[in-house]
Amino acid sequence: MKKITIAIDGFSSCGKSTMAKDLAKSINYIYIDSGAMYRAVTLYAIRQGLLTDKNEINEQALLQRMPQIKVNFRLDPTTGLPQTYLNGENVERDIRGMEVSSKVSLIAALDFVRAALVEMQQAMGKEKGIVMDGRDIGTVVFPDAELKIFVTARPEVRAKRRYDELQAKGDKTPYEEILKNVQERDYIDQNRTVSPLRKATDALLLDNSEMTIAEQKAWLKEQFERIANE
Repeated sequence: MKKITIAIDGFSSCGKSTMAKDLAKSINYIYIDSGAMYRAVTLYAIRQGLLTDKNEINEQALLQRMPQIKVNFRLDPTTGLPQTYLNGENVERDIRGMEVSSKVSLIAALDFVRAALVEMQQAMGKEKGIVMDGRDIGTVVFPDAELKIFVTARPEVRAKRRYDELQAKGDKTPYEEILKNVQERDYIDQNRTVSPLRKATDALLLDNSEMTIAEQKAWLKEQFERIANE
């Protein structure tokens, strides 16, 4: 069975990261959450006062500081899952809240941010044997990936999943606010000038609106085995 690169793209809150993590673990591949990298840069910008509550970005200052921003992943010895580190600090929990979620698409639309992170991502995937999820993995980061999957689900379904996830963490953000955020992120992701969210021509479409996690896992494993055994 040959080592391949698996690129999973799709809309926000459609379960890309969960399915990518599960798949990587089951086939003993390295998992890389590209979205977490953009979230980490967003968190950095917020903390440094480079991104205001009014969504104003000090682009020049952020550009100058990009070389100082280091994002990497370390496995949690307890869960066996990757945790996101920003300049040596575990920020996994901080990057998942609504403050970052509501602003990450703005940062991800900046060409110099994307260029820097794409370079990091491509370096991480040189040896193949990886699963990476995001918005432009199959179109920009790894256009030659052997297996590309594009994931979608209805906005209302994705908002409910996000709502349930945040509730479990004690975050009481209203469902209506989350749905609005999902819809706004969809628009920004699909209409930005640099690397807009789109399905690669050779990607497999997966609409998981009505699928169980078990059904998703079985489908993904089947696609992997089909390609890796060719």
